Amino acid sequence: MMRLARRFFKQPILSIIVVVYEMNREAPRTLQSLTPSYQREVSEDDYEVIVVDNGSPTPLGEDTVRKFGRNFRYYYIKNASPSPASAVNFGVDQSRGGILNIMIDGARIVTPGLLHYCLLTFKTFDDPTVAALGWHLGPDRQQRSIFNGYNKDVEDRLLGSIGWPKRGYDLYKIASLGGSSKDGCFSAIAESNTIGISRKAFNKLSGYDTVFDLPGGGLVNLDFYKRASERPGTRLVCLIGEGSFHQLHGGASTGLSQEQLDKKFSLWADNYKQNRGFPWQSPRRPTDYFGAIGNEVMPHIAWSANHRMELIAHNAQRNATGVS
Repeated sequence: MMRLARRFFKQPILSIIVVVYEMNREAPRTLQSLTPSYQREVSEDDYEVIVVDNGSPTPLGEDTVRKFGRNFRYYYIKNASPSPASAVNFGVDQSRGGILNIMIDGARIVTPGLLHYCLLTFKTFDDPTVAALGWHLGPDRQQRSIFNGYNKDVEDRLLGSIGWPKRGYDLYKIASLGGSSKDGCFSAIAESNTIGISRKAFNKLSGYDTVFDLPGGGLVNLDFYKRASERPGTRLVCLIGEGSFHQLHGGASTGLSQEQLDKKFSLWADNYKQNRGFPWQSPRRPTDYFGAIGNEVMPHIAWSANHRMELIAHNAQRNATGVS
């Protein structure tokens, strides 16, 4: 029946793969931020959203997903791997678009221009890898803010204070840069939770590497982002006015003390080196900046520029004094 129904729908240009695990509070907001009523200058015929539930003990459910539109589909993986790598690859296999956008963390609300500018990037550049910065809702990175009173109730009130979802770009007013994007948009970012890539390029990279089998995947998303953005011939494009905003949900690195965090990141780094044969480093690739810059994100743009200049001056001083 599903195969028959698909024949009557237009082939989507873009397929968004959203992986969820025990996110029944957070995922509906993420999916709402991907609806045509929230996203600007796109229609439901332009894209599809493939939601892959990676074995949640309390499944998100098909009924919850389908209410967001006919272009939303839900799959549940039984006996799932603790790593989301296979779930991403499975979602891509179920999708139809020639352009993919990978959201390995289904607890992230996105800004209203993300899909439009992702599609426009592929019309403007040959074989791009598209990224947007990652943010944490709240006054600080959530690994720190939860020890200072930040919790889900506070987060709910924060979202209510900006009138979300009516004012999607006001997310910038209640968020802080995530660790992967801590130096701002004019410095190399470690990963993106909205990775845009062509299906052809995804397949050439053999998708997400399932050798990263730690719970939560370890550095699997960072590994794919690095491989995607450093592959020959691609242009790394940052959607400078768009972003993804992490909701508190008790993820792989949330709720841990600094000592516990250090041990976990050390484990992930060791796992990466074991799998790749060399230590992980942020991608080193020139970045093109694309998209509109709204008033809400302007303070961040200014901070990023000043911070980048400070880093350049600091590095120049270190080089001049011979400090390694």
